[in-house]
Amino acid sequence: MERRKFLTAGGLGLAASAVAAPAIAQSMPEVKWRLTASWPKSLDTLYGGCEYFCKRVAEITDNRFQIQPFAAGEIVPGLQVLDAVSNGTVEMGNTALYYYWGKNPAFTFGTSLPFGLNTRQHISWLLWNGGQDMLNDLLKEHNAIGVPTGSTGAQMGGWFRKEIKTVDDLKGLKFRVGGFAGTIIGKLGGVPQQIAAGDIYPALEKGTIDAAEWVGPYDDEKLGFVKVAKYYYYPGWWEGTGQGHNIMNLEKWNALPKHYQAAISAASLDTFTWVTGKYDSVNPPALKRLLAAGAILKPFPQEVLEACYGAANGIYADLAKSNPHFGKMYASLTAYRADSLAWMQVAELSFDSFMMRMRTRT
Repeated sequence: MERRKFLTAGGLGLAASAVAAPAIAQSMPEVKWRLTASWPKSLDTLYGGCEYFCKRVAEITDNRFQIQPFAAGEIVPGLQVLDAVSNGTVEMGNTALYYYWGKNPAFTFGTSLPFGLNTRQHISWLLWNGGQDMLNDLLKEHNAIGVPTGSTGAQMGGWFRKEIKTVDDLKGLKFRVGGFAGTIIGKLGGVPQQIAAGDIYPALEKGTIDAAEWVGPYDDEKLGFVKVAKYYYYPGWWEGTGQGHNIMNLEKWNALPKHYQAAISAASLDTFTWVTGKYDSVNPPALKRLLAAGAILKPFPQEVLEACYGAANGIYADLAKSNPHFGKMYASLTAYRADSLAWMQVAELSFDSFMMRMRTRT
């Protein structure tokens, strides 16, 4: 009797397994996507973040969902990622949304509004204060949807062949600067240039441009800017953060199983920690090496910062009236920023200021 019960139970278990296996296979289909990035392979934190993201998606889905990354230029140029995703050339891309401010100035909120938010504030605004939902309303018009991923943290102000002492020194300055900041530079007489990472050094070396900003010490060292421009300015007021995004073709996204969509979202947030944490680790020693190589570290004069700030706010006021996407995001971000800065002053700033004072005493 006991033997019959055992065999019966075992048979039921085998039958259940036979039924379950095809169901599991159907719920975990093999899917292969391509990701095109705005970054060259030499930037092992930005492009490395893409590789890390693809690896995480594969791990989460037991290798059933595989995404192959491609560097800038391998499928499309680095500044054409949104177009490639929108028209279905690739299923997804990794980029900085402010590259596409020419399509709509509101895209700048995806990466960094000049004189906007720092890294912690920005990810908070995106995830908890409606920022990403508003960006996705804009991306939907381009047949895409986005998820925030790695951030560079606050950036540097760039490399200049000559000193910047007054606002007049910006007049006629041919400056490679990312995204919407070029509009502000242009209002003060500069000549902004938007150039992909791999093309910046030759332009600076040949004198096609007079100055260039990219990210910060670690990436700037890799791109070799110290060899052709010595003055290294801070802060990068146009990027209190440098938030990247994974963007997906909307039709391809909607066709994914929900748990594959969840894998992309989870792996993107994992990548935020990976990229931002790595930058905070590698930038300090890279800055020391750049100074040893001859970089002259200088702050932007207060006069220049205030002139840029005034120009920026004037542009924002005009755009908020004429561009619905921009107006909605600007109202949301500035309201959030007012509360957040008050809290940051109480907690973060007081702590950091104290620790800096203690550092100078030891």
